[in-house]
Amino acid sequence: MTGDIDAPDDPPPPGSAAEARDALALETIEVDLFVEALFRRYGYDFRDYGKASLTRRVRNLATGFGAATVSDLTTRMLHAPERLPDIIAGLSVPVSEFFRDPHVFLALKERVFPLLASYPEINIWQAGCAHGEEIYSLAILLTEAGLYERTRIFATDISKAALNRAAEGIYPLQEAREAGRRYRAAGGAGSFSDYFHARYELMKLDQKLTANVTFAEHNLVTDGVFCEAHLILCRNVLIYFTTPLQDKVLARFAQSLVRGGFLCIGTRENLEFSQARNRFQIIDGAAQLYRLLPRAAGG
Repeated sequence: MTGDIDAPDDPPPPGSAAEARDALALETIEVDLFVEALFRRYGYDFRDYGKASLTRRVRNLATGFGAATVSDLTTRMLHAPERLPDIIAGLSVPVSEFFRDPHVFLALKERVFPLLASYPEINIWQAGCAHGEEIYSLAILLTEAGLYERTRIFATDISKAALNRAAEGIYPLQEAREAGRRYRAAGGAGSFSDYFHARYELMKLDQKLTANVTFAEHNLVTDGVFCEAHLILCRNVLIYFTTPLQDKVLARFAQSLVRGGFLCIGTRENLEFSQARNRFQIIDGAAQLYRLLPRAAGG
């Protein structure tokens, strides 16, 4: 007797609010499955990234790949490993600029560099280096402070495409004027134009600035401690993580820092509600600059 079986609800009328909610719920499931498939197939773990931002990026990836749905994108990703670099590049957020937030670089120059000068060798980890603008900014200020020759900078990112661009050091020349203004505001002692060569509307940064830089793929979510660092910069990366993932990454940074080492995060980020808060002393609130407490060294 068919009357004993509940029939499914009628589909919502086209264009209705119910239909929009249904489409959103379906997309949420598709994005979850995409992220799980990416992790199980290739080991890249985006499961604890902020959902809203991640959904936008997955949606954009689907459009860029010409996929009708996120499910279609998932199928293509699973069966076309050669497209993985494009997938990771699309999921990462390589947004940066030279001397971004000049007051942060000024704080590093005035409050951190004098203490780093006491070490015979200096290790700096730039986690999530994007296209490298901040790497070159840091190298310029270290050069002017007389510290670059004994410094090793480890520039890491999850995206190989971003790392390749960072290593090339080629940027639109139209960025030079604003970069020069920020350079001076950051305490630059010369002229930003001293550090690049211009040609064909492009500027190529002096390769001497990367002589002591190691570019390497590193996944903050799944990979371990990268180096023993005196200073870690990870700016505007944590905002894309859920709170538990932020705590996990910050604990890894604490393990990576030497006793009394420094951590600099993005100006839109803070440690106020993090489990790592009691491991760090705040040095400059406006610059989001912290110092590892001695008792917290090694995690």
